[in-house]
Amino acid sequence: MVAGAGAAGFFCAITAARLNPELKVILVEKSGKILSKVKVSGGGRCNVTHACFDITEMSRKYPRGTNFVKKTFHQFFTRDTIAWFEDRGVALKTEEDGRIFPVSNSSQSVIDCLLQEANQYKVEIRLHHEIKNIVFEKDFHSFGIRFGNDLNLSADFICLATGGYQKSSMFEWILQTGHTIADPVPSLFTFNIPGNSLTGLMGISVLNATVKITGTNLKESGPLLITHWGLSGPSVLKLSAWGARILNEKNYRFEIRVNWLGDQTEHSLREQIQSHREIAGSKKIKNKNPFELPQRLWEWLLDLAAIPEIQWADLPTAMQNKLIQLLSNQLFNVEGKTTFKEEFVTAGGIYLTEVNHQSMESRIRQGLYFAGEILDVDGITGGFNFQNAWTSGFIAGKSIALEAENLKPGI
Repeated sequence: MVAGAGAAGFFCAITAARLNPELKVILVEKSGKILSKVKVSGGGRCNVTHACFDITEMSRKYPRGTNFVKKTFHQFFTRDTIAWFEDRGVALKTEEDGRIFPVSNSSQSVIDCLLQEANQYKVEIRLHHEIKNIVFEKDFHSFGIRFGNDLNLSADFICLATGGYQKSSMFEWILQTGHTIADPVPSLFTFNIPGNSLTGLMGISVLNATVKITGTNLKESGPLLITHWGLSGPSVLKLSAWGARILNEKNYRFEIRVNWLGDQTEHSLREQIQSHREIAGSKKIKNKNPFELPQRLWEWLLDLAAIPEIQWADLPTAMQNKLIQLLSNQLFNVEGKTTFKEEFVTAGGIYLTEVNHQSMESRIRQGLYFAGEILDVDGITGGFNFQNAWTSGFIAGKSIALEAENLKPGI
């Protein structure tokens, strides 16, 4: 039995059923929906994986679980994921930032493929089955599973792929198996900056900005999106992943510094402005933006620097210094977070020392396996969390299929 009809659970179930046709595989899901995160991820396109083909480099994209995935990726990696879906008719494409999507631009292509595989190998899917308790039946070398609808099932093998839980209390029934957890905290969230006039620029994006959390070594560069509540975009989401635990300890109250020009230093910016003043000194500052920033953002920065409608040649030194500071090192007070629903991930889960990376089997309970976000593994945005789901699901399914061959009838 596999618990959790998400990416990891589905991949475990269909792999086990495909590799061992004698297995009866039941996939249970507590809600009434399957593959819900697959459906909404990437704006409904499903960011299947990332175009990174070096295991060491790929493993660095996981704030938690780096060493673990570095080992598991040797069994099923990005090339394997691409080949698996394309062999089953799902053509994939790689975008400029490395994210890989179906050519159809629809997550339904991935969902249909997984469902077809489940049907082909006779995986039984049961919805509205929420597990309340798991009992290890030692005399029979199997598991007794009790559900919220008073149904009881037994299984020789069970894989928990229930996803990440938002509260420690939600792990209670899993802790009964003897495992321990790293307390869950949110990851991949956006930054709230209430009361700041910046939010009046909602919808504006900057192609390459750098965001740094003051008092830490945490910083990320990349696209930055201004929203009606603050800042979002890949740079912020990645930063929230790396800082998940630190920011939780700060109760999501902290300072950030934004360099709207990416890696531009104050020194290089000063030289660039001086050069521009010599070339376009007669042009109005408001009308001549040399940094390719969105016009509304440029005008907002000029207002903050108290620069009137003057020409570049007439820009006073004090105003120029203020503009340089705003462009390269603008300070914002973050007060709270907003869940980025499409990419919502939790940091935390089953301690990796309690799981065998070669099989995804519990080191505490024989026959108990884990896959996906229930483990203390999480990646930044860009297809990395799905790759961990495919990899861990595949390894668990393969291991169960092999172990089942050694299971004698009646035992």
